Amino acid sequence: MVKRNPDDTNFPPFETEDLRNNLAAFLAQSFHDPVIGKPRAIGAFKWGVYAFFDYDGEPVYVGQTKEKVSTRIRRHLTNQRTDAVAMSVLDPFEVYEVEVWPLPEFQKTAAGDAQAKAHLDALEDLVYQEAIEGSIFKAVLNEKDPPTPTVEVSKPPSLRGRLVSPQVHRIRSHPDFRIARRALTLSRLAQVISERKVQGGLRRVLLTQSKRLQWLADRRYNALGGAASVAGEAED
Repeated sequence: MVKRNPDDTNFPPFETEDLRNNLAAFLAQSFHDPVIGKPRAIGAFKWGVYAFFDYDGEPVYVGQTKEKVSTRIRRHLTNQRTDAVAMSVLDPFEVYEVEVWPLPEFQKTAAGDAQAKAHLDALEDLVYQEAIEGSIFKAVLNEKDPPTPTVEVSKPPSLRGRLVSPQVHRIRSHPDFRIARRALTLSRLAQVISERKVQGGLRRVLLTQSKRLQWLADRRYNALGGAASVAGEAED
């Protein structure tokens, strides 16, 4: 048997490959397109709004796309080609679920169409406001607020799915792992802010992420006995 050198493998780390595989499976899921009267892969829709959720079901990020659902979400979660990831606003490894609200009526509409863009902006704002209302922190990690809506819309049907396998869930869902990961992201974001001239939106993200870290650490501390656990250590 040939001994494999781990330095020459062409395969990504297990957790990275897991995310890519589960994301690909989600984007390939069929979703009914009422315009053509048959299913279409959810990732093939051109226009739509999406939201990411963490391991507590907390909404962490809301966005929109008019290029293609699969392209936009992959850009967030599998590479560094968005400001949200590059500037440590969003940690892909904290994303447990994604929900997509496609807009099939604009599938063949050009990206510059004003009416379609107004509808998309209004839907993003609706999802964004509902995410904030449903959040424990009354905030998500978006650096900017959605454009002010100019039309009234209702939420269309959506598809929500997990991006993590049971094996990876056992690793990443542990609170100590999540605290460490969140603290690292917070530190990187703080460094970005210290090295650049930034707007208030990025400082708002820093504050929200700080609250998220404190909440998680506080919950973990109290689950293990809180002050009583410290008193017990002193007696020992």
